[in-house]
Amino acid sequence: MNQKERMLAAQLYFSADPELTAERRRARRLVRAYNATTEEQESERDALLRELLGARGKTLFIETPFTCDYGGNVYVGENFYANFDCVILDTCEVRIGDNCMFGPRVSLFTAGHPLDAATRNSGWEFGRPITIGNNVWIGGGAIICPGVTLGDNVVVGAGAVVTKSFGPDVVIAGNPARAIREIDQDHPFETPPTER
Repeated sequence: MNQKERMLAAQLYFSADPELTAERRRARRLVRAYNATTEEQESERDALLRELLGARGKTLFIETPFTCDYGGNVYVGENFYANFDCVILDTCEVRIGDNCMFGPRVSLFTAGHPLDAATRNSGWEFGRPITIGNNVWIGGGAIICPGVTLGDNVVVGAGAVVTKSFGPDVVIAGNPARAIREIDQDHPFETPPTER
């Protein structure tokens, strides 16, 4: 396996590999160009995102500034919105379903580093993929850590640090995030019960 294959397979890989370095430079060039556009340059923005992302739905809007590592490992469904300062470190695949919304400063980190200092200092890294289901709303400042999967209809509270996976129809919040209530799809506007 080459270093890119190792990276995408969630194995230890050497990040200074020339192929990976070239791909990160390409992504930075496209991200800089995207971040230099305005809302009035819709067709230019669309073309840049089509070139940058692995795949995307027809309808999406990403506020600037936006940052990613590779871009090509990000797959976004229909009707996606990301507010200001979205960061996606996509050393592994990031799959985002349909009808998802990210608040400002949401960060998705697939990248990780070995706990052993000697291995970490030698330049070896690893990643774990992130999967976001359909109809997910992630509040401002939330961090989604490597290897996390969020089911459909999940709501992530602002500032949450999500270190493990959650199934569908829950509100999660805190550091580390935990489920604080279920979402009743038959009564989605029902107010949460009061805690005593």
